[in-house]
Amino acid sequence: MKVLLTGGGTGGHIYPALALANEIKRQYPDAHFLYIGTSNGLEANIVPNHPLPFETIEISGFKRKLSFENVKTIKRFLTGTKRAKSLIRSFQPDVAIGTGGYVAGPVMYAAAKLNVPTIIHEQNSVPGLTNKFLSRYVDRVATCFDEATNYFPKEKTVYTGNPRAQEALRADNVDLQNEYGLDANVPTVLIVGGSRGARPIHEAFLEALPQLKDKICQFLYVTGDVHYDKVKEQLETIETNQHVVIRPFISDMPSVLKSVDAIVSRAGATTLSEITAIGIPSILIPSPYVTNNHQEHNARALEKAGAAIVRKENEWGSEQLASDLRNIFDGETQSNMKLAAQKAGTPDASDRFIKVIQTLIKE
Repeated sequence: MKVLLTGGGTGGHIYPALALANEIKRQYPDAHFLYIGTSNGLEANIVPNHPLPFETIEISGFKRKLSFENVKTIKRFLTGTKRAKSLIRSFQPDVAIGTGGYVAGPVMYAAAKLNVPTIIHEQNSVPGLTNKFLSRYVDRVATCFDEATNYFPKEKTVYTGNPRAQEALRADNVDLQNEYGLDANVPTVLIVGGSRGARPIHEAFLEALPQLKDKICQFLYVTGDVHYDKVKEQLETIETNQHVVIRPFISDMPSVLKSVDAIVSRAGATTLSEITAIGIPSILIPSPYVTNNHQEHNARALEKAGAAIVRKENEWGSEQLASDLRNIFDGETQSNMKLAAQKAGTPDASDRFIKVIQTLIKE
């Protein structure tokens, strides 16, 4: 099997593609891959660290306001499509898979025009412009939220979930006591704001610590590289009997997720797919700075299922955080949220996606 992958710009577009590639390789050891991205996107830093051939095209996104840059974008789209067609003809893929981001536009459009079986993957409950555009040309649209199906042709749309879910579930548990010095007898809450951190989460957490003197839980706090030094300095000035371990970054996040009892985080699609597959009660603070407010829509789906507590950034603070943590670890709330999260998850997402590929290739 020869698989063309494309997606870029954010980890939420890149990591599902890599997770799917890993599972395809596990099931089809002789499979071959080609990943097409951009030279200036995050994928250029991430994909070359994996055993996948990587090629690039030049593309940019449309501005939502009238701008001369949109003329340049159209030109780049046409040039990118021509370059993508050349790469596709050379590689001769059995299937082309796009996981989002601007780069997926010309690549998947080129694949469709060359009659390669095509699948796009929409991670969020509200799709972006690229996938809306591509849905007219591709053969299948794979979704992760039921709400997303309303934006695509019903005859093309299939629910698969996010391949990162199955990859997270395969991860080994980490020994938090030996690895991070945490107490094995106290519930652990993971606090994380994404790769670059999230200041409102940091501020609320630090202010909440003195209010949590009952030691209902301990914390593994991933600050992001940008905030690590400042948070470490602030933490040293706070009087608390809470056990707090801070790290700027954790490379093996799925293993840590399998070992914690609750999480406080943003509501990116990849994170939600992982915590639902594993079954982790969550407090979600959606980023208000994303396109179409998709993080809040993602989070509300989990809240509706009883798996998460959702707090808007401008309505949230230290007192609310302390109260929410007490509620989670009070009585049966934690176990109920865990079961609800697992019920909302798709632990076999990669298997589902591979079945779509198999069906499409046979057609």
